[in-house]
Amino acid sequence: MIPKLNLWSILAVVQLMAVVSGFYLPGVAPTDYKKGESIPLLVNHLTPSMHHMSQDSKTYVYSYDYYYPKFHFCPPANGPQKQSESLGSIIFGDRIFNSPFEIKMLEDKQCQRLCRSTYSKEDSLFVNRNIRAGYSHNWIIDGLPAAHLVQESRTKTNYYGLGFSIGEVDQSSFAHFYNHFSIQLEYHKRDEHTYRVVGFTVSPSSLDRRNVDGASDADTYCSLDLPPITLKKGEETQLDFTYDVKFVASDKAWATRWDKYLHVYDPKIQWFSLVNFSLIVVVLGIAMANILLRTLKNDIMKYNEVNLDNEISDESGWKLVHGDVFRPPRYKLIFSVLVGSGIQIFLMTLVTIVFALFGVLSPSNRGSLSTFMFILYIFFSAVSSFVSSYLYRFFGGEEWKMNILLNPLLVPGSLFSLFVLLNFFLVFVNSSGAIPIGTMLAIVVIWFVISIPLAVVGSLLSYKRPMVTIPVKTNQIPRQIPPQPWYLKQIPIMLISGIFPFGSIAVEMYFIYTSIWFNRIFYMFGFLFFCFVLMIMTTSLISVLMIYYLLCSENYQWHWKSMFIGGGCAVYVLLHSLFLVTGQNLGNFTSIVLYFGYSLVISLLVFLCCGAVGFVSCFVFIRRIYSQIKID
Repeated sequence: MIPKLNLWSILAVVQLMAVVSGFYLPGVAPTDYKKGESIPLLVNHLTPSMHHMSQDSKTYVYSYDYYYPKFHFCPPANGPQKQSESLGSIIFGDRIFNSPFEIKMLEDKQCQRLCRSTYSKEDSLFVNRNIRAGYSHNWIIDGLPAAHLVQESRTKTNYYGLGFSIGEVDQSSFAHFYNHFSIQLEYHKRDEHTYRVVGFTVSPSSLDRRNVDGASDADTYCSLDLPPITLKKGEETQLDFTYDVKFVASDKAWATRWDKYLHVYDPKIQWFSLVNFSLIVVVLGIAMANILLRTLKNDIMKYNEVNLDNEISDESGWKLVHGDVFRPPRYKLIFSVLVGSGIQIFLMTLVTIVFALFGVLSPSNRGSLSTFMFILYIFFSAVSSFVSSYLYRFFGGEEWKMNILLNPLLVPGSLFSLFVLLNFFLVFVNSSGAIPIGTMLAIVVIWFVISIPLAVVGSLLSYKRPMVTIPVKTNQIPRQIPPQPWYLKQIPIMLISGIFPFGSIAVEMYFIYTSIWFNRIFYMFGFLFFCFVLMIMTTSLISVLMIYYLLCSENYQWHWKSMFIGGGCAVYVLLHSLFLVTGQNLGNFTSIVLYFGYSLVISLLVFLCCGAVGFVSCFVFIRRIYSQIKID
């Protein structure tokens, strides 16, 4: 095990050194081509866009296979052949096939015909609807996604936008279908006989050739000045698919070929927001530390000097509950399992962001990020079960067998059930995002073969660890809790506390959601790491502060409260995801269910992660303060 860790460490250092030259750190080996050698063009799923072709169009959040029959795109001579993909790539909807395009290094082509397709009335309606919804092609050559050139209006810099549209909508609101593709490949010459692909852009066109005979009038047939073609609703439409290929020499090195894809849309806004909120967190932290340290110091001195026969003032109420503060919470079995799962999600997220920050998980290696997260989640099930079993034993729980069983099944099983339910909706609309039954079974087998044994080992190891001591004795009879102020009740305290941690990640939520739903590359892991650390720090601080006020109100039932205070930002994560689609017209019931369903899953994961952080912070704090006072 140690050699593997050393290898990862060396790799991380090397990747960190390489970050000086650019954002992208290559994760796959380069391919050298010789002149005339075939370059495969692969096609991926068709994905929706947040920016519509027309203002009155609808938004869909699911993708289609490239060879979905209603699109009638030209298949290869021997039929489409599925390409091998990683588990993470499949889960996130990638469906990669070969294509009929014939491209050879340094061989330009002009007006190559692919096939002729006929669109029925129903198919025309379907294609036009998806043109208006902004669906895009996602082609791949040598690991590079097809791109279209975009100029940022503010900085006037050019960058590559991912994919390209399947059609366009003109000023008269007519939808035109693209049937001609001008492919431009940039190549870098390594030596006299070898070349590498360093750029891949496509300029599509809509050309109506129905009144042109390609055999007798080739020049007109291949002209880009032909009027655009529209798939009419009331009749069948025939069209020809064609393509051009042009090779352009480039000085761009292979290692930096992703730079134009990884465009920071407005870094000044992000930096301003991060620095602004960082200052808020620092001020909040200093203020809280000052209040807590000064107040607690005074309280502890007063408690340790007070004559026990004297009356203790009301404002020092946290000592009055010393005999109940370590009383086990209600539903301690479920609570222990949720805290363990929250720690599992926290560790998975932290380690993934750190590895991505060092460039180990590059965008060129499709699905590597999600596959890595899945593997980490499985292996951290041992830590989850260890924490859960240890906590349950600390609470005096006796159903240890049930605890061992629930650790690897309750949260993962609930999440898997939700994904299966949402998968039925994807199947219903024939989306490429529907996870195949074979992949589902593979996930279940992996979970039972690896995760459950690890969870059992983690639980058994926890029983060999000595229990942490508690500094005060617990009374046999529970103390009565006085009426609580409104702001310390469950919902208000959760909403008040949650807004602070959410503020630290609100900047990145937009980019994360557009990456998930609208096929954009997310790579700003430096920003994300900074935001994540801010969120965890803020969650810890605000949880401790609120629980201190709770104890001062003589309320010793802090366990579940600390989890809900810590997880309060999940409410705002859900509300923010709903806010992102307020200007969008979600196309149908399936889109609504999928968007809200997956947004709810993300919010639940955030709740568990931050809730566990909130509880652990409060547990350390409470154990610390009660160990400082003298109890007679």
